[in-house]
Amino acid sequence: MAAPLHIAGIRKVFGKGDKAVEVLKRINIDVAPGEFLILVGPSGCGKSTLLNIIAGLEEPTEGELRINGKNVIGMAPAQRDIAMVFQSYALYPTMSVADNIGFALEMRKVPKDVRTKRIHEVAAMLQIEHLLDRRPAQLSGGQRQRVAMGRALARDPQLFLFDEPLSNLDAKLRVEMRAEIKRLHLVSGITTVYVTHDQIEAMTLGSRIAVMKDGILQQIGTPDEIYRLPANTYVAGFIGSPTMNFIAGSASGTGATSLFSFEGGSLQLPSPVQGKVTLGQRPEHIHLSDDASWRGVVTLVEPTGADTYVVVKTGVGLITVRTPPSTQVKVGDTVGMTVSGNHNNWFDALSSLRLS
Repeated sequence: MAAPLHIAGIRKVFGKGDKAVEVLKRINIDVAPGEFLILVGPSGCGKSTLLNIIAGLEEPTEGELRINGKNVIGMAPAQRDIAMVFQSYALYPTMSVADNIGFALEMRKVPKDVRTKRIHEVAAMLQIEHLLDRRPAQLSGGQRQRVAMGRALARDPQLFLFDEPLSNLDAKLRVEMRAEIKRLHLVSGITTVYVTHDQIEAMTLGSRIAVMKDGILQQIGTPDEIYRLPANTYVAGFIGSPTMNFIAGSASGTGATSLFSFEGGSLQLPSPVQGKVTLGQRPEHIHLSDDASWRGVVTLVEPTGADTYVVVKTGVGLITVRTPPSTQVKVGDTVGMTVSGNHNNWFDALSSLRLS
């Protein structure tokens, strides 16, 4: 049965005295039963440490951790009824796929007939029934990861924990395995916490995303909320590919009559405040226009098939514009740009926090 997860005031400090390093700074997250939560952020932000604390592989310095209402601080990993899938597949090389999947059940003294039935159920769910007699060395990377997932799933845990499980796979296989993990979650309904540094994985997999930086939870919300309404410039720049464009300038007046002025141009945009602000615009909300007064020089043209990204050098830095694949501009061309007034992201110039 899917279990809720309660994380309250979790701190983690490594070392003592002058050498102490605080890697988690009072993290508070509530994960609903059956939810798929993504912990995303750059290397060193604390996301894997938090996952290890949930798993029982690390003890927090302070804070409360409850799985299905039960305080699990101090409990061994085996007592928490969780299953973890790592970046490395960690399969037993001398065992068959079937024995790898059923190993945890065997350790729990589950009767052989029950164990065999569960192995076949999980193998069918993961579409690896034809691989049950093989050894890990006879499998591809994607097949090994499916077996690792099957071993975790066979236990029917309260909580699934994934620690960057797709990092070792090539790009095509990562896309396939993302779809497989999402399908698996829909079928099993098990509460899942998934760690990744890949924001595309975060956007496509999670029902909610927790963005972390330097041990601090920057924002938590649905993929749509994180993308459309980032809490600060860090979240805005981390989520989205290509990244959001930032334009530093000054707003005079507020509301519909506000004029946003910056080096090399100005835009009539509704601003929530006056004074120094930073405007954030996604590449899809900036458009090339021959008649626009804001102009720059094309420095890069990147065709990606469905879209072409045009990078323009302006007085406020490089601006990335998403254009149709039929775009004919070339490096060295001078182009004009306009912005969509319906998708403005305003940030305080000093604090970098979102302005409502």
